[in-house]
Amino acid sequence: MRFDDLMLITPSGKDKASLSSDDIAEVRLSDGMNLTLALRLSIESDMHRRVYLKRPDVNAVVHSHPVFSCLYSASDRMIDTTLIAESWYLLDKVIKVPYALMGTEELARRVGEFSEEHDVMLLENHGAIAFGKTLINAFDRLECLEQAARLTYLSEAVPVKGLSEARCREISELR
Repeated sequence: MRFDDLMLITPSGKDKASLSSDDIAEVRLSDGMNLTLALRLSIESDMHRRVYLKRPDVNAVVHSHPVFSCLYSASDRMIDTTLIAESWYLLDKVIKVPYALMGTEELARRVGEFSEEHDVMLLENHGAIAFGKTLINAFDRLECLEQAARLTYLSEAVPVKGLSEARCREISELR
């Protein structure tokens, strides 16, 4: 999460389910300086930081590796967000950031660039990332992405009819 010129982020090497407030790393956004030297920063810290620098409206970034979203991150197929209204409303069209090695400046740069136009992205052969004004907002987008990925996968077994272009435009106007 962002707090003025601070970014709070989960550290590397800690079980996420057992974290306490003492386990959250503080990073200065302006220069990426780790202000909690006892904690090793996530290798994706710079990727998060670049989003905050590019998007002043974003206060939370959630990066994860959900199963169905990862399946599509490693596929030539895209997640169909037009199957239900909620996913089109929250996600619009989901893009895929071209592959770059995890934890690298190249991945951070690519995510930063794509973040200017998108709130949710798949990271090719890696995972997913979502942004929001609040932590719940970013988490909801990531959860909706995973649900849309599951529905897309299941729709290959069950004939479905997604939203028409007219309905997508109508929902987009609500945004």
